Amino acid sequence: MTETKSQLRKLDFWDHLTDPEKKSVEHIAMIREYRKGSILHALEGDCLGLVVVLAGSVRAFMTSEEGREITLYHIGEGECDVLTAACILYQITFDTQMVLEEDSRILIIPTSVLAGLKQNNIYVRSFIYEILTERFSDVMWTIQQILFYGIDQRVAAYLINHSENGVVRATHEQIAREINSVREVVARIIRRFAEDGIVETGRSRIVIADRDRLYAVTEDFLIA
Repeated sequence: MTETKSQLRKLDFWDHLTDPEKKSVEHIAMIREYRKGSILHALEGDCLGLVVVLAGSVRAFMTSEEGREITLYHIGEGECDVLTAACILYQITFDTQMVLEEDSRILIIPTSVLAGLKQNNIYVRSFIYEILTERFSDVMWTIQQILFYGIDQRVAAYLINHSENGVVRATHEQIAREINSVREVVARIIRRFAEDGIVETGRSRIVIADRDRLYAVTEDFLIA
């Protein structure tokens, strides 16, 4: 059995497909490898289909008219997304883009077969809408962060959630992109944290010096 067929059998709806449906999916599904920084889905790009991250990580984002990126959510190993099949999801009214955060391997079921499955198989349709619900929940969480939590809280939460042994390896630009702010604001807040003895800064790394005080800044808000 090929790896593609093996991975397809792990999908929740697979056992509910008819034999002809399984054959059509097996015939067209593929596993692709992408390098870090590659665009998985762009505004002008093809309507890709259902994607499953087998290894690696994908970041979904929107771009404002001023060119600023707003991170919506991330898709990690074992997770699926269907916003890359927006052409068959008529309820979708906003455009997202997706970029590979690291070298990745992606299972793809193209829209040429996914559209028919969605139309004719209630289990596939339910699966798609369940994934959509999860993604829109992620988007609403992002909006909640922007509207109701201060930048200092979001920076502190990011540092806590992305530290390994008390060290965060990220630039101010990377942090700003993840918490939907700008580099200058993030730099100012981290500089203040350093002056207060909460963190220590270095080249592309931030050391948490006082985790309790950093937790206090978040006021129990932690980025999911």
